[in-house]
Amino acid sequence: MKIKICGLRDPENIKAVAAMEPGYMGFIFYGPSPRFVGELQIEALESIPSTINKTAVFVNENAETINKIIDKYDFDFIQLHGDESPEFCKSLRDKAIVIKAFGVNNGFDFKQLTKYKNKVDMFLFDTKTDQHGGSGKTFDWSILDKYDMEIPFFLSGGISPENIEEVKYINHPKFYGIDLNSKFEISPGMKDIEKLEKAFNTIKQSAD
Repeated sequence: MKIKICGLRDPENIKAVAAMEPGYMGFIFYGPSPRFVGELQIEALESIPSTINKTAVFVNENAETINKIIDKYDFDFIQLHGDESPEFCKSLRDKAIVIKAFGVNNGFDFKQLTKYKNKVDMFLFDTKTDQHGGSGKTFDWSILDKYDMEIPFFLSGGISPENIEEVKYINHPKFYGIDLNSKFEISPGMKDIEKLEKAFNTIKQSAD
């Protein structure tokens, strides 16, 4: 199971997280988010080895801006958290690997995802709220059993030190990884390294 740490922005904190070697590190380019990177310096990403996939997160951003940011920071993945259409997602696949995020609740219809087939590389399932992620709330993970496409997915939304043990009971062939964010922070954008280390150990033990 892959681990993605999202919502980073402090250079020293980025370095500390990179040293833990998660599969993915995410940076939010969405102004209203409390984890917005702001004027992220290129040097802040130099501590990230090439084995870690750098991921840029956007919400209803235009293609020109997305392409400029990919080129400036050399991002490997982009995560689209808004109302981006299948064709818009497809148009960006020449620049980076595309993750399309969806807010999920008990009434979520997974059939709506079929139009994204061959348009995105991965999905991310977050808790449906009025915000675009980062709510710290979970949804009923059993609803994932209704997902039957071949596209792998990340699980996000309220994963915490208290419930991360339960992740190992999710038995889905396309469950690819988890996204850790607000429940592993000292403050918005500043990750708690001790909590993350415990989470990494928990995931490693469940894999063994």
